[in-house]
Amino acid sequence: QVQLVESGGGLVQAGGSLRLSCAASASILIFYHMGWYRQAPGKQRELVASINSGGSTNYADPVKGRFTISRDNAKNTVYLQMNSLKPEDTAVYYCCMKGIRDYWGQGTQVTVSS
Repeated sequence: QVQLVESGGGLVQAGGSLRLSCAASASILIFYHMGWYRQAPGKQRELVASINSGGSTNYADPVKGRFTISRDNAKNTVYLQMNSLKPEDTAVYYCCMKGIRDYWGQGTQVTVSS
């Protein structure tokens, strides 16, 4: 059983930045997909950014050019650097890692005030 622990969420003004971290209890080299998802109130959970085992990244259109996903294999951690935050980025952000099975973190709240 792999546990994912997210951190770094909080309240920030529009235009500000936050960095989310997702620390895994096992080596992240076993996962072929590592991603950040978000769910706003009344909306479905959506993919924000992902990085695969080869290092290729993918971003949802609304965050392209503002968010950057990265990983540190030595620390078993995936990051999401979020810049130029907008009120519409407000959501609970979840880390997900996919291998033989999928693992999800507990979520971290990001609130962007206007």
